[in-house]
Amino acid sequence: MGNVTTLPRSRALTRADLDAMPDDGHRYELIDGVLIVTPAPGDYHQRAVGELYLLLRRTCPAELEVLLAPFDVALADDTIMQPDLLVARRREITHRDLPVAPVLAIEVLSPSTRRLDLTLKLSRLESAGCAFYWVVDPHEPSLTAWQLVDAAYVEIAHVEGEQTATVEQPFAVQVRPSDLIR
Repeated sequence: MGNVTTLPRSRALTRADLDAMPDDGHRYELIDGVLIVTPAPGDYHQRAVGELYLLLRRTCPAELEVLLAPFDVALADDTIMQPDLLVARRREITHRDLPVAPVLAIEVLSPSTRRLDLTLKLSRLESAGCAFYWVVDPHEPSLTAWQLVDAAYVEIAHVEGEQTATVEQPFAVQVRPSDLIR
């Protein structure tokens, strides 16, 4: 039956518990001590992540870096997230993780992650001070972008299909959702 991980029942989980999770193709994240397990993503998701990565890499300034999941964002000992894509200051990235909020976190929606990405992750990144949060729905296709203003996210763009979002921060980039699912 393979390796079985026994989780503690009387306390919130921590990074040490997360480190003990099996390498089985699932994504394991902690949000406020609660374990979130999601299955491997599908083709639309992966196409959108790949196209976004290439697009962001072309325009990303040298002091920032674009990273793909799985890469830990360690917001607290009980909150380790893995956004599908993130943009961070190079000087803040360690070999193990990003120990602070990213400049930009991007989630590409899947049926199994939609509610989590639009509520819990958005809220947790907002409270951690992540300056920008984008959500891409590859099935519509659409992109919604938020910017942190006075400690709260404010929607700065929402585009669908052939519409183009021109975003100036954290760096200038144009995104057309239909191009992300070629």
